[in-house]
Amino acid sequence: MPPVNKISSATVRDDFNDPIAVVHYARAAHSLGLWKSEKLLIERFFPDTNARLLEAGCGAGRVTLGLWELGYRQLTAFDFAEELVDQARALAEERSAPIPIHHADATQPIQSNLLGYFPSDAPSKNPGHPQVQSNPIGYFGFDGALFMFNGLMQIPGRANRRLALQNIAAVCRPDAPLLFTTHDRDHSRVERASWKLEALRWDQGKQDPRLVEFGDRYFEDDVGRTFMHLPDRAEILEDLAATGWTHGFDSMRRDLVRESRAVVDFSDECRFWVARRN
Repeated sequence: MPPVNKISSATVRDDFNDPIAVVHYARAAHSLGLWKSEKLLIERFFPDTNARLLEAGCGAGRVTLGLWELGYRQLTAFDFAEELVDQARALAEERSAPIPIHHADATQPIQSNLLGYFPSDAPSKNPGHPQVQSNPIGYFGFDGALFMFNGLMQIPGRANRRLALQNIAAVCRPDAPLLFTTHDRDHSRVERASWKLEALRWDQGKQDPRLVEFGDRYFEDDVGRTFMHLPDRAEILEDLAATGWTHGFDSMRRDLVRESRAVVDFSDECRFWVARRN
């Protein structure tokens, strides 16, 4: 039997660049917009619409353009799937929103010009993008960051997810909030029972051989192939503490608001997190 390739960042990137996935996320960006829960927490934790915000994993621009429509004007966004970046840029242009949207990978150092920005004391390699003025603590100084719709959990490997958290912290000012979502292995009896069975599979070596670690899922449905890591709450708290963040808030979406049928059909139950940069 030939060896089975583990899921990698290249796997996930290819899945997001697949035309079926691109159409799905582009449609949501054009018609769904921000969820009620997202809007609630954005307005609570990012009250200043003049704040410089970074959105990681922006996809086709659903949240990015939602932020713009709420009045946020100092936005920078990026995603590692080229086709989704093209969709986000097209939507921004359609809505006359001059938002810098870049092709970049959160697991690579964001400060190393991946966003097209360059230190003020270095010549710009891309004159079309503004330069970020360096500050005394050596960070780009974003006032906040977002990594929405479980984007962080679609990075294979815990070490890589921690690297992404570290890289986002490196370009945010102290006390800057980070808003992100995850699934939760413990959020229901059905989910807990399912993961007990999965733990037995791992103990017996019968898990999907493509998976990287316990908590991973890889499935195919009508929107294409999807990799997702489902953590428990303790895992995320450990990851935040290890990567320069202090936990500030978390809640299941169902405990915040009642979402529309369109949102429920688009997305499963999730846990919202807010952390502050140390």
